Amino acid sequence: MTFQPPGAAFVTIAIYIGAALAEIAGCFAVWAWLRLGASALWLVPGLAALALFAWLLTLSSADMAGRAFAAYGGIYIVTSLGWLWAAEHQRPTHWDVLGALLCLAGAALILWAPRSV
Repeated sequence: MTFQPPGAAFVTIAIYIGAALAEIAGCFAVWAWLRLGASALWLVPGLAALALFAWLLTLSSADMAGRAFAAYGGIYIVTSLGWLWAAEHQRPTHWDVLGALLCLAGAALILWAPRSV
């Protein structure tokens, strides 16, 4: 395991939250266009948001891309439930919250478990 300076975990989590917001925004732009009848012009900022999402994931402290993507999944799930509540006005159920907590535990294990090199 490589040395992580104090606060590195918080930086990684902030990067993942930013990536999740960018991915959700980009995907919602497509959803709005195809499912809600919004203008195709929604795709322009949507594509920019998806490019931002991909770039942010490259800033992860994970040693391998697959591990970064897998750990990101837990943060994405929690952020998606936040979107559900804030943007779609649907409060997550206790099952949603429990599932999200399990995913966060898995993401932390994937990202920060000790490994032999």
